[in-house]
Amino acid sequence: MIRQSVRGPKIRLRRLRASEARRALVREHHVMVERLVQPIFIVEDERAAGPIASLPGISRLTVPQAVTYARRLQQMKIRAVMLFGLPAHKDPIASSNYEPQGVVQRTIREIKAAVPELLVCADLCNCEYTDHGHCGLLDARGDVDNDRTVEVLVRTALTYAASGADVIAPSDMMDGRVGAIRDALDEENFLQVAILSYAAKYASAFYGPFREAAGCAPQFGDRRTYQMDPPNVREAMREIELDIREGADVVMIKPALSYLDVIRAARERFDVPIAAFNVSGEYAMLHAAASNGWLDLPRAVDEVLASITRAGADLIVTYFAQEYAERNG
Repeated sequence: MIRQSVRGPKIRLRRLRASEARRALVREHHVMVERLVQPIFIVEDERAAGPIASLPGISRLTVPQAVTYARRLQQMKIRAVMLFGLPAHKDPIASSNYEPQGVVQRTIREIKAAVPELLVCADLCNCEYTDHGHCGLLDARGDVDNDRTVEVLVRTALTYAASGADVIAPSDMMDGRVGAIRDALDEENFLQVAILSYAAKYASAFYGPFREAAGCAPQFGDRRTYQMDPPNVREAMREIELDIREGADVVMIKPALSYLDVIRAARERFDVPIAAFNVSGEYAMLHAAASNGWLDLPRAVDEVLASITRAGADLIVTYFAQEYAERNG
């Protein structure tokens, strides 16, 4: 009997989707635990420590708790943390920010002493340290004074470097701050301290939970005169190019999910490491949906982190780092 040929396509893309082993074999992008950065909030006043309501699973930690947590993260194969400090004292000039015995400076020293192989990144801004909540010092009109703010950032960066920070991460969006920080670090022989610049940081609605966690919501106005206008992409390329020219070792786009196109544009244009910040609002909305039974949280996390990687990010700052490492480490 002659077997009648079966009609149908010769090329069947489903063949390589038939099992997890096949899918894994041809998977194009991989989210690696080693390229995730876990944010840590550290409080100077121990009474302020504890869970953060809008960020399920995330807490404000004391310095000793932060050291214990850093050890745990390192054991999970997470190789980097980003520190955010909450001082006991705030004033108009952010003086607690550049205090050598400040909360971030002490945490850097203690983490590096306890877990020297862990990469410690210090977020550099003034919003947690000013009593008005803006990212810089104010002039007589109440506007953020760019150049005076840069002077404070430089002064603070030097204390972070002296404390042992591996990476300084300016997030303020002041013009010229990367060059000023690089010059100051080099003059003080901190040649190996890298700069991870928040190069394209947008004035986003997705920062709400962070502002609660860090106690840094502006007391008046907003941050649109220094953070980027969300519709702009070409301007982001200019910001990134300037920061690279001024000495940034890594550039970051923030937020991530609403700006995947910006990450992709940066990846195609610049041959430097690119970071993305999967921000607090993105974390909180997935948890909120999962708590209502509207989505499968682990699958959603995997999909989100894969999308950021697929867009072109080399490393991701994310509150999901610990959770992802626990499942995939």
